Amino acid sequence: MLHGEGLIKSPRFFNREKLNVLKEDAINEDSIVVRFDNVIMTDCSSAIIVPERSLREAGFIKTLTAHARAHSKHEFHAMAQMAFYQFQDGELESTAVQGIVTVERGTEVEKLAAGMVICRDRKGNFHLLVHEGQNAKKLLEATHRFCTRWVRLDI
Repeated sequence: MLHGEGLIKSPRFFNREKLNVLKEDAINEDSIVVRFDNVIMTDCSSAIIVPERSLREAGFIKTLTAHARAHSKHEFHAMAQMAFYQFQDGELESTAVQGIVTVERGTEVEKLAAGMVICRDRKGNFHLLVHEGQNAKKLLEATHRFCTRWVRLDI
């Protein structure tokens, strides 16, 4: 929500000082904001949203990146693969969440009530958010399989 003189139609004219906009309220196209259980992660560069339903139908997996590029699908494949392997090796721990997980990029908002979100921060570290009662390993396997097919078959 923008406070001050009104909404700005073009981002190139965006000036926080002039509009007296709070940083928390500004829509930022260069990052992904993840909200869960009263926690806000603001430094995510990529996210894979894996609803529980994707265990049966992989087409429900959604991906978001702060900088859409031609090679984004390869980025997500590497992200899914690394998260899967790190989780198997005990190098990546999951964070249990209870409520709705909201993933936002600019005006795009995705809400997840059951499933998992894989986030990569700007430093390259992975964060695995899994709803309680969900099988993280199965969700990671489904994500890895989906991203592998996406890259190989160009789906």
